[in-house]
Amino acid sequence: MTISLAIDTATSRTIVGILDGDKVLFEGFHEGATEHGFAITELVVKALAVCPKPDQVVVGMGPGPFTGLRVGITFARSFAIARDIPVIGVCSLDAIAVEKNEYTVAIDARRKEIYWASYRDGQRVAGPEVSKPAEVSDFIIDQYPGLKKLVALSASQNVSEPMYLRRPDAVPTAERK
Repeated sequence: MTISLAIDTATSRTIVGILDGDKVLFEGFHEGATEHGFAITELVVKALAVCPKPDQVVVGMGPGPFTGLRVGITFARSFAIARDIPVIGVCSLDAIAVEKNEYTVAIDARRKEIYWASYRDGQRVAGPEVSKPAEVSDFIIDQYPGLKKLVALSASQNVSEPMYLRRPDAVPTAERK
C-alpha cells in the first residue's frame, strides 16, 4: 500500500494525517483560521514521529482563503520536493463526506460569503463557487475535509493550481480604483 501524508488548510482547521491506503495511522488537527503556519509544522512533526515515511503527499487545493491555502500547498509541495515524492492536489470541498444523495456543502469564505459545491450521489454537479449564504439554498456548513476522502480522491484528481475563487484583498496601488 501507499503511505500518504494528507494535508488540508482550506478551512479554519489545519488537518494533517498519515494513511496506509485507507487505514488512518495518524490524524491531528488544530483550530485557528490564522494559525495554519505553525500548526502544520507541529502536526507533521508529530505524525512523522510515530508513522512510517510517506510515499506521497495529498493536499487540499481549496477553495479556501488565500493565506490558509498558500500555507498548506507550499508546505506540501516543499515536503514532497525535499523527499522526491509526488504531491497530488484535490478539491477540498469534494473531501467533505456527507451521507446524503443530494447535498450542498459550504465552508466559510469570510467577508460574509461561503465557498460551496453541490453533489449528487457523491459526484460534484455544481461549483465550486463563492456566494453570499442567502444565494445558496439548503447547504451544510461546519464540516471539514476527511482524510480518507482526501486520499481516495487522489486516485482520480490532480488539481495542479489552488482553487482561488475571488481576487485577493491586497493589490498593487496602481490597480486600486
